[in-house]
Amino acid sequence: MNVLVLLPFNDAQRTTLEAGAPDATFTYTTKADVTDEQIAAADAIIGSLAPNRLPAARNLKLLQLNSAGYDNYVNPVGTVPSEVKLTCAVGAYGQAVSEHMFAMLLALMKRLDGYRDDQRAHVWTDRGAVTTLAGAHVLILGAGDIGTHFAQLCSALGAHVTGLRRHVGEPPRGFEAVRTMDELFDLLPAADVVVSFLPSSASTRGMADARFFAACKQGAYFVNGGRGDLVVQDDLIAALEEGKLAGAAIDVTVPEPLPADSPLWDAPNLFITPHVAGQFHLYTVLDNIVAIAAENLQHLAAGEPLRNEVEH
Repeated sequence: MNVLVLLPFNDAQRTTLEAGAPDATFTYTTKADVTDEQIAAADAIIGSLAPNRLPAARNLKLLQLNSAGYDNYVNPVGTVPSEVKLTCAVGAYGQAVSEHMFAMLLALMKRLDGYRDDQRAHVWTDRGAVTTLAGAHVLILGAGDIGTHFAQLCSALGAHVTGLRRHVGEPPRGFEAVRTMDELFDLLPAADVVVSFLPSSASTRGMADARFFAACKQGAYFVNGGRGDLVVQDDLIAALEEGKLAGAAIDVTVPEPLPADSPLWDAPNLFITPHVAGQFHLYTVLDNIVAIAAENLQHLAAGEPLRNEVEH
């Protein structure tokens, strides 16, 4: 088996990966430098090869994405040939994304973004009262890996955390309860913090609109670390300008990169980061991806079910 690797694994991570397929031949390159010849020779590709490069993958049996999301590989249908196994990296980003979004939320609640502005302006200002997660009601849309990590951080500070997902079951650690997405508008009015880690889908695009923000509790905080197309951005700006929301933290926008003239930049009490909560900035992400990939190479060789396989 020829395995083509497009990710910046270090020596220890390469050793872990190769242990998953000890008889395979491994080629390491980058997404920018990979050639059509390398793609054509690959039985397995580790890394999110650009969809427009897939026609060169004539021998491909497995495409292991380095992202938890996979919508670019299943829409339109047929992007990935039906005979190719497609797996994603769900489970790799929980710690990284949750810690990043949690830090953004706390910064807003403690007005740290404003104090940083004052520091740069050389101004000694008391910005007044702050809020806490102790006793707060946190509603998390998406009770998967990232949502569960975020719930544990909130509950550790004394928050009451409810998760929303498609099916009710035993609440994961950190959640007091899990409800269905059908109950969203029943739960929004009581939430001090509303957080989304939802993927992009027909049912989630534009979900956070004027009606959504109108249903939120006065003075609530909104956090989005999932996908930018969840939010109707003009409606978010309006909710901030009107004071309906006390603040919002987003790591995702539409489009990306966010144009310099976007009104989002100037919205009050909005904390924006440029889709960096995940990526590979925290070392644990690549450790987790390589563990998933090694497991799937082993399962592929044995003809066993794969971890995180995506229907396409």
